[in-house]
Amino acid sequence: MKKLLFGSLLVFFALAGKAQTQAPINSSVVSKLPALDKSPMDMCYFPTDYPLLKTQNKTTTSPLVRVIYSRPQRDNRVIFGDLIEYNKVWRLGANEATEIEFFKDVTIAGKKILKGRYTLYAIPNPSKWTIIINKDMDTWGAFVYNEKKDLLRTDVPVQALAVPVEVFSMNFIKADKGASLYIAWENVSVSLPIDIK
Repeated sequence: MKKLLFGSLLVFFALAGKAQTQAPINSSVVSKLPALDKSPMDMCYFPTDYPLLKTQNKTTTSPLVRVIYSRPQRDNRVIFGDLIEYNKVWRLGANEATEIEFFKDVTIAGKKILKGRYTLYAIPNPSKWTIIINKDMDTWGAFVYNEKKDLLRTDVPVQALAVPVEVFSMNFIKADKGASLYIAWENVSVSLPIDIK
């Protein structure tokens, strides 16, 4: 038994030593890896935490909606009316334009939106935001935004926040007819109702 154990340990250490002596990754490859973005990408699902629920076998349904977006930080800046200008189309985050995917047909502001992937924009104003769902995909910011590809525009009221939000955030909140996409940053928030049957 001792010989078997000793032999197993010798094989283990021999293999471990061999693994450590293999050629390292070329440093030119490592130097091409990007640094952490100042506005990291994130996603939110409805139902909330869907992938976690699925992994834990706590759901048998499919996801209904997903948003993929980048999360800029306030970083002591004035956001709305300064960094994000009023009355101009904004990508709802940073970097790539925000993406929303509906896994089944939904209704927003009385208009049926078919299952699929879309780009999500906003036009902020002090008292209301115009939320835009657009068919143009895989774009950077709102630099090539094309109003002709809008599927929907709807106004939502701005709510003041008692506690400022440092990092731009989105989340789905369950509602009577489906969910609301809650969007918050700095000292304001808006909510987009989504009817899901």
